[in-house]
Amino acid sequence: MSKPVICIGAALVDELFHATSEMLLATTNDATVTKTAGGVSRNIAHQLALLGVPVQLITVVGNDSDGEWIKKGCYEAGVKMDASITKDGLTGKYTGILNVDGSLFSAFLTNAANHLITPEHLAAHTDILCTASYILADANISVDTAEWLLAFSQQTGIPFILEPVSVPPARKFRHVNLGGLYMVTPNEDELPVLCSEQATMTQMQIEELLDNGVHNIWLHNGKMGSALYKKDKAITLHAPNIEVRDCTGAGDGSLTGFILGKYLNLEDIDCLKLAHTLSAEILQVNGAIATHLNQDKLLSLIHEYYPS
Repeated sequence: MSKPVICIGAALVDELFHATSEMLLATTNDATVTKTAGGVSRNIAHQLALLGVPVQLITVVGNDSDGEWIKKGCYEAGVKMDASITKDGLTGKYTGILNVDGSLFSAFLTNAANHLITPEHLAAHTDILCTASYILADANISVDTAEWLLAFSQQTGIPFILEPVSVPPARKFRHVNLGGLYMVTPNEDELPVLCSEQATMTQMQIEELLDNGVHNIWLHNGKMGSALYKKDKAITLHAPNIEVRDCTGAGDGSLTGFILGKYLNLEDIDCLKLAHTLSAEILQVNGAIATHLNQDKLLSLIHEYYPS
């Protein structure tokens, strides 16, 4: 059996309000609403499973109907949850307010309980962690837990990827020694808060992280595409020109595509093409998961978005 990708972090209910006209402040806005399972690590685990990659998800849900709904969806997709936690109380919820063009206006996060994923909990499940091909954690986990995972990665040689998620959770890693980290995946807003205040420009921030021992920095630039930085080279790739329906989960899908590429032993540039292709497909559907794709279909779409 192939080694699984292990995803560690948030599993949430995504409740998304889509404005039907331009947003107005301090008054009522007409909207439609959708409810889907979400959370960065859960999204990545779910999409990887649909694309034929074995996955373990380590997360926290409540013992309410939402928690049972999330677990049922994971199991049906093929995601294993042998080391996940079911807590007393409500499952976490992400409430997103989307502009009429599908971009994010604002969002709220409630009842998340990722602090329960402790180093002690992970240490009790090293038998599962040792089977991983890659370990991915989102920055909703605690700094102590991330440091434990980084040490575990260095001891075992299993690559560890840290997804910053957004500025607030990323900021707590500013003073953390990330030396030995396989990859961090910030956007232009998240990159500065991962670095010292002395690093005031993008190139300085990239160099600081590389000098501190991060092996790969994958910088996301939205509609401009992305760039992958290593000590000895940098690769850039433009984003496809598409009509966005819903921005939710696009970054998660991008990272899913990159991990799939690595799982398939593709070159870095092909991993980026695969990442951008999956992200583009997710941007054109409602919700964070491209349920219409399998691995073969996704791989065939790369040539439509990047014909050269």
